[in-house]
Amino acid sequence: MNKAAVREFLAQNPVVTAPMAGLTDQAFREILREQGAGLIYTEMISDMALCYNNQKTLAMLPVSTEQGPLVVQLCGSSPECMARAAQIIEQKMRPTGQLFMLDINMGCPAPKIVKNGEGSRLMQQPGLAVQLVRAVVGAVGDRLPVSVKMRLGWDDSSKNVLELAQRLVQAGASVLAIHGRTREQFYAGRADWQLIAEAADILPVPVIGNGDIDTLALGVERMQNTHCAGLMIGRGLLGNPWLVRDLARYFAGLPALPAPDRTEIFQMVRRHLRRQVELQGEYMGVRVMRSHLPFYIKGLPGAAAVRGRLNTLNTADEVETALADFLRPSGE
Repeated sequence: MNKAAVREFLAQNPVVTAPMAGLTDQAFREILREQGAGLIYTEMISDMALCYNNQKTLAMLPVSTEQGPLVVQLCGSSPECMARAAQIIEQKMRPTGQLFMLDINMGCPAPKIVKNGEGSRLMQQPGLAVQLVRAVVGAVGDRLPVSVKMRLGWDDSSKNVLELAQRLVQAGASVLAIHGRTREQFYAGRADWQLIAEAADILPVPVIGNGDIDTLALGVERMQNTHCAGLMIGRGLLGNPWLVRDLARYFAGLPALPAPDRTEIFQMVRRHLRRQVELQGEYMGVRVMRSHLPFYIKGLPGAAAVRGRLNTLNTADEVETALADFLRPSGE
């Protein structure tokens, strides 16, 4: 697998789903796959936890029954540990045939990640960022493409994405996914796609654009106005996995489908809930779904009142009944 093969894959389906901690677990990834996503990124995985054989972290890796292709994202700041973690992932996932690419996180703005010198802090440490890419490429690059997910820079006065991106490509990165904000912005304001477009023009590898894609129209506009090879959707998917369907159908030249009605929303969220409970048990499954449920009902009349109630429920049956009362008052 090389950058040409990645570009060819993205040409067939440019819809990419972003890594979102605590959200893009197996249950949600399965839904995104069924909706037609091309490349699906996992939640970020700690390199140090893998190197120390942390069982909770190992359990975050995709199981053999999950369909690919998948991109596993690593987060760390030690070249040696990142290389070892990449090898661990490859060894564990090679028999499944799911693993398409490994990604290095240089974009996460979370304080606890940045404090460790990881995520978007690496935008301020270009030398170390290059070492990380070289280490991971040296460990698995002859068998797997290595991508980097990054931001425009640390803040408005240090937007170094173009310079750093070129150095990362020289170090062996096969793909770059660029979020159109600085670290200091977190997720505020609107993503700036100008530098993403410039990166796509000057870099010899596929560039995946990321930031604020929450409608079909905006996704199509971004692809038409840039030379990006792929379109990465993150928060816009929460409560709306149909966005993947709509984009995938558009780029495949298929006719649009109607927006989901309340019954279809209920069927999707019930299925998501049941799968989450099946995979994680009722206690954890219900609590994980509390992060998804507000998005599924966002914007519907009366959503604010039912949202508070959903956060107090502890069993899947209780949650399902409350959703049925809200979304399908007459029942099936």
